[in-house]
Amino acid sequence: MDKQFILDKIMEYKKIIIHMHMRPDGDCYGAGIGLKEILKESFPDKEVYLVGETAEYVKFLGDVDQIEDSVYDGALSIVVDTATKDRVADQRYGKGAYVIKIDHHLPVDDYGDYQYVDTTRPATSQIILEFFLEFSNVLKLNMKAARALYTGIVTDTGRFKYRSVTSDTFKAVAHLLDYGLDFNDVLTILDVKSENQMKIQGYVLQNFAKTEHGVAYIKITPEIINKFSVTLEEATSLVNELSSLEDCPVWILFAEYDNNIVRARLRSKGPAIDKLANKYEGGGHPMACGANLGTWEKVDEMLKDADILVKDYKESLASNNESPVKNL
Repeated sequence: MDKQFILDKIMEYKKIIIHMHMRPDGDCYGAGIGLKEILKESFPDKEVYLVGETAEYVKFLGDVDQIEDSVYDGALSIVVDTATKDRVADQRYGKGAYVIKIDHHLPVDDYGDYQYVDTTRPATSQIILEFFLEFSNVLKLNMKAARALYTGIVTDTGRFKYRSVTSDTFKAVAHLLDYGLDFNDVLTILDVKSENQMKIQGYVLQNFAKTEHGVAYIKITPEIINKFSVTLEEATSLVNELSSLEDCPVWILFAEYDNNIVRARLRSKGPAIDKLANKYEGGGHPMACGANLGTWEKVDEMLKDADILVKDYKESLASNNESPVKNL
């Protein structure tokens, strides 16, 4: 992988169109906005666009652009934080003259003309930030980019709690603080919840269930969404409300999306869950994944598999006289 190659391609093209995945999370949105702002600041003569879907809870960072198909003529397409091509929110990315994929997820689909995938980084926003730092003699930062990249990193690392965080993460973020970023302002915005969000948060905490061996889970149906008058995005963002249960190293939030499609958000603080997600048309990181179940009938099947995974994990720890808490 070569960051210099990416910079050379950026320098080569007059038009650059950045793409994100469907239902973008904080990292995807932060990486997209961050890269767009860096390129606009560095090359004011270039046309730089960000297309895809708006993420309401991080919309304070900026919004997406609406462009015509003709803009893709002779353009460079850059897809950020998207492991598979079918998850790219705007499928017109292929209309670009050249396609670059920049991601931190385990490589599942090597789409595009060039792939830069670094699974050692906990967030694609960190990759974009380190790209800027490596070529800071050519590239320029602005406060919009700094806020976006910090937001992407802080949300995808669980505020620096996940094992994927390394000293390189803190070194990169330190540059944003030196630049003058008010990180407390960003965290304050992320912490704000509406009254309805607080109420559905309470619902999740009072109505979750557990499997025999310790998989915590909650089912979010359209009826629940309507009852609390929240968006699906707001509801599914509550997956980590179940992370504090001491006897549940794995937790899952199930939700029904458009066209009655059921999806799962899986999280772990113990056993790797990426292979479990792979079995259900999903993927991601060993400790954080998504999966496509299709129907509610598949939920019980996934819960049985997850329960076996946790059972084996706990038995392995017991045989080695290890404490589950020690390994979280």
